Amino acid sequence: MGKRSRATRATEGPELPEAEPAESRPRSVPKLLGLTLLGAVLPGLGLIAGGRRRLGAFILTVALGLLAIGVYVGLTRREEVLAAAVVPSRLLITSVAIGTLAVVWIVVIVASHRSLRPATGGAGGRAAGALLVGVLCFAIAAPAAIGVQSVLAQRDLVQDVFVAQGEGRSATRPSVVNTKDPWEDKPRLNLLLLGGDDAPSRPGVRTDTVIVASIDTRTGDTALVSMPRQLTFMPFPKDSPLHKIYPNGYGKEGLSLEGRLEWMLTAMYQNIPAAHPGILGPSDNEGADVLKQSVGEAIGLKLDYYLQVNLQGFAKLVDALGGITVNVNERVAMGGVSSSHIPPSEWIEPGPNQHLDGRHALWFARGRYGADDDQRQTRQRCAIKGIVDAADPRTLVTKYKAIAQAGQQLLRTDIPQELLPALVQLAFRVKSGTVSNVTLDAAKLRLKYLHPDYDALRETVEKALEQPAPPATTAPATPTTPQTTKPTTRKPVTPATPAPTQDLEDACAYHPNGDQPN
Repeated sequence: MGKRSRATRATEGPELPEAEPAESRPRSVPKLLGLTLLGAVLPGLGLIAGGRRRLGAFILTVALGLLAIGVYVGLTRREEVLAAAVVPSRLLITSVAIGTLAVVWIVVIVASHRSLRPATGGAGGRAAGALLVGVLCFAIAAPAAIGVQSVLAQRDLVQDVFVAQGEGRSATRPSVVNTKDPWEDKPRLNLLLLGGDDAPSRPGVRTDTVIVASIDTRTGDTALVSMPRQLTFMPFPKDSPLHKIYPNGYGKEGLSLEGRLEWMLTAMYQNIPAAHPGILGPSDNEGADVLKQSVGEAIGLKLDYYLQVNLQGFAKLVDALGGITVNVNERVAMGGVSSSHIPPSEWIEPGPNQHLDGRHALWFARGRYGADDDQRQTRQRCAIKGIVDAADPRTLVTKYKAIAQAGQQLLRTDIPQELLPALVQLAFRVKSGTVSNVTLDAAKLRLKYLHPDYDALRETVEKALEQPAPPATTAPATPTTPQTTKPTTRKPVTPATPAPTQDLEDACAYHPNGDQPN
């Protein structure tokens, strides 16, 4: 019954092969590779082409949705994203999300290729497909690994440099932080910026750079007050335990010029905690707490937090960036002692666009022999400019882990972690605001005398902060002849606006001096 006769088969003619569905028709190797690549660029398309339409459509929808969310957040929520970059818990979540996304993406690429591969024959096509899949997976895994490492390095930096409010010990920082709106009842944020020169050949730490940054929390306008490092008889608040010990300020009468060195502002960070340990209470940085009280009293401001830069960490940061490029206008000594007439063994010779490694960049910033303080401070600003120029996006992406590790050794502060998101928001206002310099009249304020006029210094700072910041757009028209002859109190403030930009570019340009130290 189930068999047909030969006659029947003969009359029916030869059997025709059944038509193959379109999905099972052999694909060429280039088409297979192209679909695999397309499925990697747009996850889900490879699965759709391979016949797994529902799964592919779901993955493609999710991928496009994540892409749209990322574009929207990047364009409209940039400040919130940057604020999240200083919260350790969110950084940990971000690192896990990056790793998970990379793994899922790789799985989708492999699954897409396998759904396309069965219709392909030949060992050559299989080998080419496997090679392409391997390259695509590496192209996703490598950036993801760098991203995870960078995020975790940022998390370590935040945790190591910025201590939580309840964990850090400080005798001078605010005890309560309103994390929702820290600036609600705070019209100005006053930061003490310290530059610590703690070379191995030098005992202790000397704060050769002491600057107060007073920031208007509503507008972002910032006033900078640079304190001369040779100030003596620095005062303390009357409610400070140090005021009882130094009621007339930190100083001593009847000393020679050399003897005053240990009683100047630059020596207070080291000497006072050594002479009176724990006098201000529990502290993670007694020297910084001493300076916050004394500098704040000297200029009439309550200093909230400090930020200290270590010059030895500075060298490691420069190396992490791959070096910096600066113009060297005069010979810079690498060592030497001017007071003892001991010449340096090495020099950085003058020349334009010199690329310096960390060791040479450190000496460029701090070399003293044969140079005055003004020259040294100018070189420090040029070194900072070199770091900013070197920190381009490509360098930050590829070397961020090393940069973050160097930053851990470069910075110390009592700013709590809880305040960082609000500080990021404030930084955007500072960037769009005006940065001015409160110039101090050394003769009028007697800053180079044994007893400076601190009352007049407080009045100068108070008046400078009361005046509205001068508009930055008026910089080219400011230096006129009448203005330089008459006003004395307003003159320091008026030209301060263009100084951070124009003076830095001009001072750091290549214009070698005729007289060179030797």
